[in-house]
Formats: sequence, C-alpha cells, structure tokens
Amino acid sequence: MNVTVLTGASLALAFTAGSALADKWDMALAYSATNYHSEIAAEFAAEVTANSELEIVTHPGGSLFGGSEIFGAVRKGLAPIGERLISALGNDDAIYEVDSVPFLASGFADAKALYEVSKPALIETLEEARLHFLYSCPWPPQGFYSVQAADSLDDVSGLKFRAYNATTSKMAEGLGMVPTKIEAAELAQAFATGVAQSMISSGSTGYDRKLWEHVDFYYDVKAWLPRNMVIVNGKAWKRLDEATQATIETAAANAEAKCWAKAEELDSWYVEQFEANGMTVGTLNADMQAEFQRVGAELRDAWLERAGDKGQAVLDAFAAKQGS
Repeated sequence: MNVTVLTGASLALAFTAGSALADKWDMALAYSATNYHSEIAAEFAAEVTANSELEIVTHPGGSLFGGSEIFGAVRKGLAPIGERLISALGNDDAIYEVDSVPFLASGFADAKALYEVSKPALIETLEEARLHFLYSCPWPPQGFYSVQAADSLDDVSGLKFRAYNATTSKMAEGLGMVPTKIEAAELAQAFATGVAQSMISSGSTGYDRKLWEHVDFYYDVKAWLPRNMVIVNGKAWKRLDEATQATIETAAANAEAKCWAKAEELDSWYVEQFEANGMTVGTLNADMQAEFQRVGAELRDAWLERAGDKGQAVLDAFAAKQGS
C-alpha cells in the first residue's frame, strides 16, 4: 500500500486548496488582535462572510505566518489572503517603498495624496507578482524611540536600532546607529533584553508592545506614514465568481476608509498614553531634526535612483496634486 505523507509547505498548500474548495479563506495578519489594523481586518472578514458564500477567518499576531513570511505565503498560495507592511518589500521593487521616503509626506493629507498617485503603480507591480490588491491602511506618523535622551549625534551613536525595512536600516546607519531587523511581535523582548535600544516607528507599535516599560524617550519626528496592504493570491481571486469579488471589493473599500480615519484618530492618543505611562515625550531639538532631515534627503535621492522613471512619475504626480 502506498502512503503519501504531507509535511511543511506541501501540507499548507493542500490545506489552502481544500479551504478554497470549501469556500473558506484563512487571512494571515502580523499584528496583535487588539491593533486597529487587525481589528479592521476582522471587520472586513466579517462583512465578506455575512454577504457572500465565502468565509474569511483572520489569524492575527503572526499565528498563521510570521510578518516577514506573509507576502511570500500569499504569493505562493500557502495562504489565500494576508496583510503586509508594504515598505518591507523594497528589495522586490522600489515602488513598494514610496510611502516610507523620509519627510516626503509627513501628515495624513499628504500621505493620502501620495497613496492616490502611487496606487496605480502599486497595483501594476502586484499584478506582475500574480497578486490582487484589496486595500491599504496607514500607520500614524513615525516617531523616534530611544532608551536615552537624543540631544546630539553623540547621544545616539552606537545604539542598537530596530529596523523593519531598508529605509529604517539606512536611516540608522546615517545617524551612527547599528540596525538590526526585528518584527513587531518580537519588539518588547528585544528592548527588554537590550537587543534593541532605539527605533523609528508609529505610536501604535509602541503602545501595542507597552514600550514604556523599556524605553524612556519618544520624539514626535513625523518622518513618514508607512502603510500596510491586504492582498489576495491571484489564482484564488480568479476562482471567485464576480458577485463574490464585488462583495470583497466593497468590504475592502469600507475597511480602507475606516482604517485611515482610525489611524488619524489614534495618532495623538498614543502619544498621550506614552506620557501617562511615564515616557518623556517631545520633539527633537533643531540640530538633531536637521540631522534626520539630512539623512532623509540622502535616502530620498537613493530611492529615486533605484525607482527610476516609475518613481519619478509618482513624485511628479504627487507634486502636481499638492500644487492643485
């Protein structure tokens, strides 16, 4: 008798194929269930489930696939749908990093305008990777966390810096810090053990991980507003009938609108929670802000060189939209 044993990726692929046939999709999420990204994804899944024959079940906190694995898992069909930080994919294509070009868009209005003009290029790039785009959700403006006061470059020199994409790694290096890649789910432990001593991230991430237990200073730098995106495996999408696709697209539009509003609503609230829990909150002094801006300008030039004509077209459209 021949016995076929399925393990690892083969088992996951078989499970996903079976789920698709049973009209059930498992949705991979990197962030905790209480993070607003995950909460809104759960509402999106519930709306689709209530209005179609497709059931979507969310798996927050990296419980299905870790954050760094989700894009590849969806692309390979190991999960039919998932959410990923877009700028973490910059090694695949520079256009994924446009929302994290330092100081290009530092507020919600500019970030929304940048999203609108870059969305066609994003969708085209994803289609080339055999993925279907559903919606994108921003994080609040990025601030600087440090275990010690950051009044000069000497203060931050040599600090271990948590990086989540190429931009943050290069920002750290430009400021004399030492980058190390750490996913959000590992942050609290990293700061508790000294593996990380500083980072640029949103108030949301710091609040979710209660970083006031390990970090004393938060500077409201407003460096950029990175975004997550929800994507679907191309083959899984094409297997759906038009009515189900339309239901999903409607739910996605609703989720995106709620997510932008929620991010803006929570921005100042997170900072208030840092103060309430004993962190020193403020802005960088003029000299340090200038250093951040200096490195940011260098990274912007480097990004444009990698992004080429496609990136220049996005920047031109963004400039035109700001001037309109």
